[in-house]
Amino acid sequence: MATWRSLSLLGCLMAACFGTGCSKSEQKEAAPAPAAKESAAPAAPAVQEIKLGQIMPYSGPASAYGTIGKLHAAYFNMINRKGGINGRKVNLISLDDSYSPPKAVEQVRRLVEQDKVIAVFNPLGTPSNTAIRKYLNDKQVPQLFVSTGASKWADPQNYPWTIGFNPSYRLEGRTYAEHILKTSPKARIAVLYQGDDFGKDLMAGLREGLGDKASMIVAEATYETTDPTIDSQLVSLKGSKADTVMMITTPKFGAQAVRKVDELGWKATRYIVNVSASVGSVLTPAGLDKSKGLITVQYIKDPTDPRWAEDPAMKEWYEFMKTEYPAGETKDAGNAYAYVGAQTLVHVLEKCGDDLSPKNIMKQAASLKDFAPGLLLPGIRINTSETDFDLFDKLQLARFDGQTWVALDDDKVSAAK
Repeated sequence: MATWRSLSLLGCLMAACFGTGCSKSEQKEAAPAPAAKESAAPAAPAVQEIKLGQIMPYSGPASAYGTIGKLHAAYFNMINRKGGINGRKVNLISLDDSYSPPKAVEQVRRLVEQDKVIAVFNPLGTPSNTAIRKYLNDKQVPQLFVSTGASKWADPQNYPWTIGFNPSYRLEGRTYAEHILKTSPKARIAVLYQGDDFGKDLMAGLREGLGDKASMIVAEATYETTDPTIDSQLVSLKGSKADTVMMITTPKFGAQAVRKVDELGWKATRYIVNVSASVGSVLTPAGLDKSKGLITVQYIKDPTDPRWAEDPAMKEWYEFMKTEYPAGETKDAGNAYAYVGAQTLVHVLEKCGDDLSPKNIMKQAASLKDFAPGLLLPGIRINTSETDFDLFDKLQLARFDGQTWVALDDDKVSAAK
């Protein structure tokens, strides 16, 4: 896949950007409009475009997430054709960081110091975002709607320029723990988790949820994103005789884990985290038959769920995919996620009006009240305040039936933040 050096949505056609990248001439900012005469229409906004930066793993171990950045490009291209946001076009510069913290730092420095972006939108990955957080806060550049659920993104006192997007990993971990305690209070739990802040945060939530029953966790194994496989870890975990297995993985390793547990004949209750629950990018490669029975959490409507076949918001999304991003996989939940993220950003920028200062962008991002993009599950809303940067406080449990995720309606959990 080509590295996206710039997704200049002002002058580039999407097809050109996806194939070879945009030319240097296409990356130039729009020339200033000529001085208006007295009889002319009202002057255009002083800021002619909204220049946003982004880092995304278009290559490397988390490349399955690259579709998120591609959908954003398609979405803003559509917005621009319709007149932009408050009369301004969006210029998204999305760069490949390969899920590598050092490369993330390099790319973000370029975005801030050379490209002069006003915010870094939906940058993906806990390791990468950890590496760039201090720099962006020192520079007072919004690290806006971070694409990871680590609890550290909700720390307005110490990092006022960083706000997350995904539900907290700790909330997710507590949700699984509460479900296990309710449905299998004598379970023996084995956990495979990524050995970084992503995995550790979810593990912390799992332990918090289990409370004084945390001894139910009888075995743990970690992996690194540079590992070729996680086979040996799962063989070891099976040896613990656990009857419940928790897979805290990114998509590549999630697919491997589902396949390996099946190959081992390990008849355990299996939980897989939301970021690896995509039917298109994880369960299909793993094998739909092997994935049957998996449990996860949701907060966004799953495109594969027949419940939403006639849902107006889902129909709108399918039409968007067909006309604006036909190369995107409609079974990939990452594309529904990206759509919600883009809608949330547009909402914030619309609220900014003519004040696109970093301070006002953060002010509007931290004052969302019951915002409900159509693809959110019923009853789930986005709320923020200047002291609370967690967007979500409720999740829905679901089980995979071999074709789609089916809500566990009797097991809704509204865990505290």
